[in-house]
Amino acid sequence: MTDTINQPGARSLRLGVAGPVGTGKSSVIAAICRNLRDEFQLGVITNDIYTDEDARFLKSAGVLPEERIRAVETGSCPHTAIRDDVTMNLIAVEDMERDFAPLDIVLVESGGDNLTATFSPALVDAQLFVLDVAGGGDVARKGGPGISGADLLVINKIDLGEHVDVDVDRMVAEAQEARNGGPVLALSRKRPETVEKLCDWVRQMQRTYAAGGHIPKDPGPMAPHHHAHDDDHRHGHGHGHGHSHD
Repeated sequence: MTDTINQPGARSLRLGVAGPVGTGKSSVIAAICRNLRDEFQLGVITNDIYTDEDARFLKSAGVLPEERIRAVETGSCPHTAIRDDVTMNLIAVEDMERDFAPLDIVLVESGGDNLTATFSPALVDAQLFVLDVAGGGDVARKGGPGISGADLLVINKIDLGEHVDVDVDRMVAEAQEARNGGPVLALSRKRPETVEKLCDWVRQMQRTYAAGGHIPKDPGPMAPHHHAHDDDHRHGHGHGHGHSHD
């Protein structure tokens, strides 16, 4: 007999949030939770390598009741737990859905990773990829599976553009080109109209999913990468892992 809870539209929308270190993934999730918690039943799963720092940030911000924010400590590169072996995250999501049923949306935050990091469609139904202007105006046009394949690309911290010599309009245009016209959202938590656009996108995605009109897509494989032995903690694809909630 088929387990209907795992059928699209029969359970919560599972929404992945990925992007490089420091782009503001946790702040994007916080904005979604603050603005939609009275409309939807929400839960959050965060990923860190050896800590629960992102979960603690969200809890301290009071965006949801603390019990609806849970941390997964992956013990490995962030992309491993969202792409290569999603077991830890999938268990955490299913536990959250069971404990607080019925949930409308579960947000799954990846630890900071590079431009190729994508979620497995076995874990999430849709995914956001977050860049920020402080990372450089040329980042978006570099492309990669994370940028080109996400359901929505968010260019965050646009209020900083003038301070870091980035032409935000050009960055957005280049991002749209890299995504073949796919949706790109310029966002600043200091500009309420942009936060509302983000929330409108989430609302529409949840409605579409609940009606059975959204099918998870696979953004494609990550770029080739190499894992060194755990005792020297080097990774051939070259990226840092840290924390920033700006």
